[in-house]
Parts: sequence; C-alpha cells; structure tokens
Amino acid sequence: MQIHYDFFRTENTLKPQKGRVLISEPFLMDNYFKRSIVLLTEHSEEGTVGFVLNKPVNIRINEVMNDFPDVEATVSLGGPVQTNTLHYIHTMGDIIPSSVKVLNNIFWGGDFEVVKRLLESGNLNASNIRFFLGYSGWQSNQLDDELTENSWIIADISPEEIMTPMNKHFWKKALNRMGAKYQMWANFPENPQMN
Repeated sequence: MQIHYDFFRTENTLKPQKGRVLISEPFLMDNYFKRSIVLLTEHSEEGTVGFVLNKPVNIRINEVMNDFPDVEATVSLGGPVQTNTLHYIHTMGDIIPSSVKVLNNIFWGGDFEVVKRLLESGNLNASNIRFFLGYSGWQSNQLDDELTENSWIIADISPEEIMTPMNKHFWKKALNRMGAKYQMWANFPENPQMN
C-alpha cells in the first residue's frame, strides 16, 4: 500500500499579506527564524517586512534607549536585519502620528517622541505596545522562494494574540491549532539528534 501524504510539505491556502503571520516549519534551523512566528507589516512586489513575535529578550526598553521611560513593555528580537534599530507595533492608531495600519487595531511605527510622551504620562502601557530590536525583511520574490521551499506556513492571528507577550512555546501552540499534520510538526523534537 502506497501512502500519499507528504509530511514535509506545507499546505498554504492563504497568501502572504500585511497582518498575517508566517509560522516556520520545524526543520528551519536559522537562529532568528527557528520555531518563529513573524507578523507581516508590509508585503508588496518590492518586498516584505515583518517582526518575530515569539523571541523575547530579557532586557528592559530603557536599557536599549537612552532617555526612555522605565516601562514594563516587552522587547523581542524582530529579525536579523538592522538589529541595532528599535521598532514597535501598537494599538493607538492615529494618536501616534505617522503610524501605518497593519490589521484591525494593530499599527506599526509612528512618531517616536509621541510614543515617549504617552509612556511617560501613562496613556500608553505594555498592553498597547510591543518593541523589537531589528526586523525581518525579504527582497522582491525572496519570500515567494522560501514559500516554495516549504519554509513557512501562512496563517491569520488575532490582534489580541499579536499584542500578548509570547515565548518560544507559542510556536507549538499555533501549530497545534492547525490540524493533525501540523500537530505532528509541533511535537517534532527541537534537536532530533538528542531524541
């Protein structure tokens, strides 16, 4: 009896677009993208930009930025590009000028001085903003090539989940929601040689 089931092939029914996430396949061993969930904040013919949601670092935002309020907001590794830059997503919309809408009630960037003032006044808190060191970027067609190579699953995620601090275990949780095949992926050992 021949089995017609390709365990290693992704089954993407969704297309990449702003507001969706990329979930890495379990065999992707890149330091930044291993078992990662990446929120796409921009996707066009010119390229794609996003932020890894589930790679927190144990550092406070005022340790990264001089003259910054000491707040409890999470800091995560956003990706391998320009890791010496700070980026943020938030739920404040037009209250932070020059923000870019990503998804219902999720915005990217905006006026940094306004962000600092809102944090200092208490009108912006850890539940409304997430910070990232660096970002994830793909040149034109680069992400399409990686999708063809079965490196990513494309999924939708709620704004509430996007703004919830995540750790590495969220990757497994996200896969477990996607059906039997991906539940097997979620249970695949992180280091098969140690099994």
